[in-house]
Amino acid sequence: MNELSLAVDIGGTKLAVGLVDRTGELIHSRHRPTPHTGAPELVWSDLAELVEDERRQAQEVGLVTVCGVGCGGPMSLEQGLVSPLNIPAWQTFPLRQRLSDLTGTATFLDNDAKALAVGEGWKGAARGRRDYLAMVVSTGVGGGIVLDGRLLDGRLGNAGHIGHVVVEPEGRPCVCGGRGCLEAEASGTAIAAITGGEPANAPSEIVARCGAMVGRAVASVANLLDLSLAVVAGSVALGFGEPFFEAARHELHARAGMAFSAGTEIVPAGLGARGPLVGAGAVGWLGTGMVIWEKRVR
Repeated sequence: MNELSLAVDIGGTKLAVGLVDRTGELIHSRHRPTPHTGAPELVWSDLAELVEDERRQAQEVGLVTVCGVGCGGPMSLEQGLVSPLNIPAWQTFPLRQRLSDLTGTATFLDNDAKALAVGEGWKGAARGRRDYLAMVVSTGVGGGIVLDGRLLDGRLGNAGHIGHVVVEPEGRPCVCGGRGCLEAEASGTAIAAITGGEPANAPSEIVARCGAMVGRAVASVANLLDLSLAVVAGSVALGFGEPFFEAARHELHARAGMAFSAGTEIVPAGLGARGPLVGAGAVGWLGTGMVIWEKRVR
C-alpha cells in the first residue's frame, strides 16, 4: 500500500491539507480560508475539519503513516508551540500535540518557509544544491536556509526569518514590533496597506519596489552565509512574475559584490503552488529518518 505523509500547511490567508507520497508526489489536496477571529478554537476547528476530510480521502489511495506540518512563525520547535504573526488568535498554541491527538499519527512540525526550503531542495528549483535560501513572499514573508546540506533550525527553530531583516531603517512599522522589515515593506499585507487594494492590482512601481526590497534582503543573506541561490515562492512573488524578479535581481547584483556572492541567483520556486504542501509532507518524512539531501547532517 502507498505510504503517505499527511501534509498540513497553515498560513495567514489559507489552511491547506494534502497527501504526499515518498517520491514527493502531491496526490491530493484541499484548502479553505484561514478564519479571521480572535478565538483560537475557531481556527483549530476549521483546521481539524479539513484534516479529517483529507484523512478520509487518504483511505482511498494509501495509508497515512506520518503527519508533517508547516506553519507560520515564530514558534518553539521543541515544545511544538506556534505563535504565527498572521494568526494572532494562536499564541503559544500547542499545534503539534493537537494534531497528533487528532490523527493518532507521529507528527513533525516546522516553520512553513523552512518546510518550503526542504521541498524545493527535494523536488524543486534547489534540487541537487546543498547551500541555498528559500523564501515565501505572500501574506507575510518567511524563509528557510539550507547550509552544507543541513536545514538550519536555530535556538528555537526560527532560523531563516528573512521577513524580519531590515531593508528600510526608517520604514513602515512591522507586526513584529520593529520597523522597516522586509515583511513590512514587501508582503501582501504591506502592499494592501500601501495601495489600498489587492496585491494583484498593484501598479508597476510597487511591483518593482517589492522586488528590489527582496533583492536587498537576499544580498545581505548571501553576503553573510556564502549562498549562491535564492528560491522565491508565494502568491505575491509568483503573481507579480518576471517584473518582480527582474527588479530583485538588479538590486541583488548591485549589493552583493563580494567575490563569493557576486553571482548569486534569484529564481522562482520550481514547485509553484504545490511547494508548501510538498514541503510540509517532506517535514513528516524527514521526521521518520528519510534522507532528503545526500550526506545530510541534522
